[in-house]
Amino acid sequence: MKLITFTKKGIYCPQGKFYIDPWRPVDMAIITHGHADHARWGMKKYLCHHFTKPILYQRIGVDIECQSIGYGEKITINGVSVSLHPAGHIIGSAQIRLEYKGYVTVISGDYKIQEDGLSTPFELVRCHEFVTESTFGLPVYNWLETEDLNKKLQNWVLQNRENSKTSVFIGYSLGKAQRIMKAVEGLGKIYVHYSIGKLNEAFETVGIDLPDYTIADFRENAKEVQHEIVIVPPALLDSNIIRKIPDAATAICSGWMQVRGARRWRSADAGFAMSDHADWGGLLQAVKATEAEIVHVTHGQTEVFSKYLNEIGIRSDVVETLYGEDEEESEKEIIEKPEL
Repeated sequence: MKLITFTKKGIYCPQGKFYIDPWRPVDMAIITHGHADHARWGMKKYLCHHFTKPILYQRIGVDIECQSIGYGEKITINGVSVSLHPAGHIIGSAQIRLEYKGYVTVISGDYKIQEDGLSTPFELVRCHEFVTESTFGLPVYNWLETEDLNKKLQNWVLQNRENSKTSVFIGYSLGKAQRIMKAVEGLGKIYVHYSIGKLNEAFETVGIDLPDYTIADFRENAKEVQHEIVIVPPALLDSNIIRKIPDAATAICSGWMQVRGARRWRSADAGFAMSDHADWGGLLQAVKATEAEIVHVTHGQTEVFSKYLNEIGIRSDVVETLYGEDEEESEKEIIEKPEL
């Protein structure tokens, strides 16, 4: 039995007559999480987790027709049982579990095994068919424990303070920026770009506490952030806005920083391998634990990861999708996106 097909519009469930994270307008879309490559404009109806709903309103518009449900809550759509399960990627991120006549398919979206203190931890869901990402599907990618990584960020801030520097972190506005805020809480005043501030409201709307922060006016009064902590989205790296920040030391927070030379290539002062995606070990752990009969590998190191799965006896194939257009997937975005 096949519960999903891969079409020009996205992942489609013929029995249920709905799509998962479609990239073209459709009648019914189930959304795994709020990043722009998975949650797009133009769908007649959206279904997502409760925590993702305010993010969709922020990013797509409050006039969309959007239904939300909780983790583990089951609904039936045209005879297909649908439930959402934590993916551990960002706030509200969900694996989509489909069941029809005893056959189970899970579309994981983006996920990570490592707990970050903000996202609901990843839940193992056994299935017959599993769709996995492979953003960091190479053995070189192995993340530090969250506590150890946070300590590195804290030490960098303290060192900058001793050197009369302003600590400027570059991180994606949804998910990464909030993790940085939690990591450096208590080390000084935190200033964020307005795009991060708007998404912080989505966290606060669903009852998730974030450290105190101020939305900075970088254009008019950049000096107020001097020697404090600043968090901006990747589009602002090497921008005039950052150049206006007095005594700035910049640090990129991205999984790509695991690779030697990546930090130098991006002309930053520091790089921290902070990722909201599973590393090599996490991908293997998740895939093996599902006990799936077939694994579809999407966006990232697809060929390498799929080949390895087949070599260790897990039947796998590569599926082409349009996912992966956030900062973790596109190394060019950080330096090519126009200044905000």
